[in-house]
Amino acid sequence: MNSFVLVGVGLFGLVAIGSLVAGFILTRRETNLADRLESVTTPEVVKVTDKKKKKDKERSLSSFTEGLDKALSKRGVGTKLSDRLAQANVRLTVTEYLVINALSVIGTYFVGYLVLGSLVLAIFAGILGYFLPRFYIGFAKRQRLSKFNDQLGDTINLLVNGLRSGYSMLQAMETVAKELPAPISEEFARVVQEVGLGLTSEQALNNMLRRIQSDDLDLMITAINVQHEVGGNLAEILDIISYTIRERVRIQGEIRALTAQGMLGGYIISFLPIALTLIMFLMNREYMMRMFTTPCGLIMVSVCLVGIVIGFLAIQKIVRIEV
Repeated sequence: MNSFVLVGVGLFGLVAIGSLVAGFILTRRETNLADRLESVTTPEVVKVTDKKKKKDKERSLSSFTEGLDKALSKRGVGTKLSDRLAQANVRLTVTEYLVINALSVIGTYFVGYLVLGSLVLAIFAGILGYFLPRFYIGFAKRQRLSKFNDQLGDTINLLVNGLRSGYSMLQAMETVAKELPAPISEEFARVVQEVGLGLTSEQALNNMLRRIQSDDLDLMITAINVQHEVGGNLAEILDIISYTIRERVRIQGEIRALTAQGMLGGYIISFLPIALTLIMFLMNREYMMRMFTTPCGLIMVSVCLVGIVIGFLAIQKIVRIEV
């Protein structure tokens, strides 16, 4: 009973800390949005003292985080992290992500120590907490990329119909942004906005390719850029690309259906030993602690973990077929 109480206290602490961080982020963003709206809707005559108080408040709240975020974004690790956040469409800065990552490590270490009662296992739990945000970012990135690729064939068809009806490429992209659902509408809306802000269409499309690392999108953008340089019937070229993409999506769907059993079996075989170990640890802690306190037990655990990882990667390699 005491263990469950401690787990409840630890989870409550995690929720409280996460709520404070989320509240800080949302409050800061709402303040920035309110300031931008106020600059448009308020009269032109504003007291100098109000402006000074407003600027001082903004500097005290966001100068440190903005400066740290700029410093991190200039470095290679920060740039890669910023790209991953953009690809997953997670609206966090690098600094905010690092704060959440640190809280995840501290929280999982705290919960692991309360539940498992071992410093070594708590350290392993903290390491797992370090990778949890990365797993979420990777999952969100894969999900968004899959949805984008599924929508790309119909999107190119809409672009082709727009070009054949007399629209320019930019007008056809604007139609895509209005008519189709997310995430593809969001990306084409960004392209239209960037072109409206002064970027060339080639630069805006390359920025979209940086956010969406899709081979099909790369093929479409290459065709558009080549047509801008040498000319040609862009509608006919995009129609051929659209047919190729639709066939690839169809074949990939059939492959996923055929390999679903193997994929599920790989997950079950890999995570079942870990789940059984946790259950046995909760049932008989003294018996299972010998696996983590004796040299022989540590060797056995290490060998088991290495075998599980190798087997999981081998199954994933077998069932993942590229088209």
